[in-house]
Amino acid sequence: MSHEKSLTYSEYLSLDGLLAQQKPLSDEHDELLFIIIHQVYELWFKQCLHELRQLRTAFEAGDTPKALAALKRVLTILKTLVAQVDILETMTPLSFNAFRSRLQASSGFQSFQFRAVEFMLGHKRAAALDNYPPGSAERASLQQLMAEPSIYDSFLRYLAAGGAAIPAAALQRDPAQATQADEAVQQALLAVYRTQPFQAQVCERLVDLDEGLQEWRYRHVKMVERTIGAKPGSGGSAGAAYLRQTLFSPLFPDLWAIRAQL
Repeated sequence: MSHEKSLTYSEYLSLDGLLAQQKPLSDEHDELLFIIIHQVYELWFKQCLHELRQLRTAFEAGDTPKALAALKRVLTILKTLVAQVDILETMTPLSFNAFRSRLQASSGFQSFQFRAVEFMLGHKRAAALDNYPPGSAERASLQQLMAEPSIYDSFLRYLAAGGAAIPAAALQRDPAQATQADEAVQQALLAVYRTQPFQAQVCERLVDLDEGLQEWRYRHVKMVERTIGAKPGSGGSAGAAYLRQTLFSPLFPDLWAIRAQL
């Protein structure tokens, strides 16, 4: 009689390998927290990318329920990312500075997955590739995302397939360029809000997504200010000064521009 070994919880989640990935470089108590928080961020970024690919596929297929479900999940993940800042802020500036030098040139600025999230959402810029060596897998993946339609590009095609008068120029634009405000698109969006309530819900969830990412950026900026003040960031970046520049720049400017006309 065959007795197959049943899969255990630890084996399914590869816990031995996962729990061996936290490797502090000092004896400072808070370094473990710092590593775990950032590793968890990267896991959530991985899930966000998984959901954003699902969202783009749903838009291309005209599947509104699936698009709304993917958006809800990404929004919920963003709320979790914001909440994790509260945990990181239990670490004082003194405790962080006790091991900060161990980070050397490493910096969250180098997070490939967060850049991939930005690219998928339409915040594309060639300068971001400079943080990844030529020939690296990260650079190649970002270059591929540069050439692919963003979530917003797919969203406009989704609206056009549903009867919205999206201008041809917007549907045929170079996907490697960052999303720009377009008055003709804004007029089409106004008509969607007024005549297509189901699609208008999708528009509102994209506004929620844009706002949710801005909320995370804001909490990130304040956490950095609280921890290192005006000091340069790890890896030589401008620290909080650079991060402040990323605030209040919408991913989907057309959806914000029409608010006063609704």
